Amino acid sequence: MRVDKQLSVFIDNNPGSLAALCRDLAAHAVNIEAIRVANLVDHAVVRLIVSDPRGAEQPIGEAGTLAIVHEVLAVELPDRPGAIERRARVNIDYRYGSSRTAGRGPATVFLRVSDVAKAKRSLKSGGRPPAGRAAASTVPPSVRAR
Repeated sequence: MRVDKQLSVFIDNNPGSLAALCRDLAAHAVNIEAIRVANLVDHAVVRLIVSDPRGAEQPIGEAGTLAIVHEVLAVELPDRPGAIERRARVNIDYRYGSSRTAGRGPATVFLRVSDVAKAKRSLKSGGRPPAGRAAASTVPPSVRAR
């Protein structure tokens, strides 16, 4: 598990806008390692994990495009069903993944969380609550009683 810098880039929702962003990054030798696009009415938010976040700032700025940098957790998981079920016990704003070697290595899931330090501690402990503290059930009592 590691903390990565994620770029949230706001682009026009027009044909060719994403291609232009990708071209600009490639021209500056910045590799896109993971990408998520949220398509909105008049713009899109492109969330990127790149090989060189600082190097990406120049082409994005030169294009007059707004970019916000956030820390995200990059969690490597076995590339198998059910691997993502570990819980960090913090609010997850969103998540997306990348599998660089699908079927031949770990998948990487990127998590934007409310508390990076707390999520790291929780994931290191396997998602279990600290000793002496019971986990709060996420199953409503009416369902547990059945």
